[in-house]
Amino acid sequence: MDFAVSEKMVTVLEMIDEFVDKELIPLEPEFFTCDFKKMVPVLEEKRKMVKKMELWAPNQPIEIGGAGFDLVEHGLISEALGKSPLGHYVFGCQAPDAGNIEILHKYGTDEQKKKYLLPLVDGKIRSCFSMTEVDMPGSNPVMMETTAVKDGDDYVINGHKWYSSAADNSEFAIVMAVTNPTAPTYLQASMIIVPTHTKGFNLVRNIPVMGHAGDDYMSHGEILYQSCRVPQKNLLGPEGQGFVIAQDRLGPGRIHHCMRWLGICKRSFELMCRYANIRKIRPDGRTLASRDIVKQWVAESAAEIQAARLMTLHAAWAIEKYGAKAARDEISMIKYVVANTMQHVIDNAIQVHGGLGMSDDTILSHYYRHERAARIYDGADEVHKLSVAKRLLKKYQD
Repeated sequence: MDFAVSEKMVTVLEMIDEFVDKELIPLEPEFFTCDFKKMVPVLEEKRKMVKKMELWAPNQPIEIGGAGFDLVEHGLISEALGKSPLGHYVFGCQAPDAGNIEILHKYGTDEQKKKYLLPLVDGKIRSCFSMTEVDMPGSNPVMMETTAVKDGDDYVINGHKWYSSAADNSEFAIVMAVTNPTAPTYLQASMIIVPTHTKGFNLVRNIPVMGHAGDDYMSHGEILYQSCRVPQKNLLGPEGQGFVIAQDRLGPGRIHHCMRWLGICKRSFELMCRYANIRKIRPDGRTLASRDIVKQWVAESAAEIQAARLMTLHAAWAIEKYGAKAARDEISMIKYVVANTMQHVIDNAIQVHGGLGMSDDTILSHYYRHERAARIYDGADEVHKLSVAKRLLKKYQD
């Protein structure tokens, strides 16, 4: 693997760094204190600027309106955008839309692409991904109670979902539901497009996450599907292939997540180092940076970030070269390594900041609240570790 960054990417990353520093970070105080929906007009202006820079939807193909960067390149971009919680949204590569775009592009019909894919890529609409269920283990997507039963030319969907991120004010959901209950386990579920204005699609609430429910894009919805009727032409991909499609979506998506988390690590690390250098702790002017324990946190965090970063770039390269299935160990390992690295770095940064770190006067408390879930969503750490260990141990069986 060649770790050299092309001159083009150096320029692109410099442009993004400058944009994030000058256009997005100054908006963060407002982001912390108001509803997201109130910020949408301002963020739309920033999105127009990104489109003029020709960096819109960096991870999507040029033929559907994206900038056409490959997975490794987008990983670097995602890291740069991760410095601000507004970064990915303003550049049109935010979850869950990014993943929904990928599966619509791969599996969607011409009609579905025209109606849902193209306006989604362009940022004219938003979407959500409705898979996780209240009473079922999210780490085992083949365990599912939501059903989609054929009735004439329609599917009738019944079920209870939650953590459908960004459902509030989205145009449609991609719903995973059981369509073939008597089929083999991994062929029972399908993906179905459900417009959110459909009767029977009920957004019950935005789930409070550590005291903050959020709104609009920055929210996690609980949804009841009650006799929700949609045409069978809304089936995404072949019937019974929901699990396969979910895996296609989650593999590259974990690269996006991990590189975003590394952007968070970088921002937290920079804040920690800067504050350590200015926070006086003695009348003689000595600062926190003079303390050995702080030096240890800095050294450990720097090494952990670098190791996690190299692992993630290697996983992205492996997906590009060999495919997600062949790189499944690499994908699983970065999921739990990077999530834990991020949590450790944020925690160190808060500790250095003391009471200031607990307040909302810095971005650290926001990261602490909203990124703790990294060790849970897209498969809990423990599930990934067990899967990797099982495959590794199998290699050494006599």
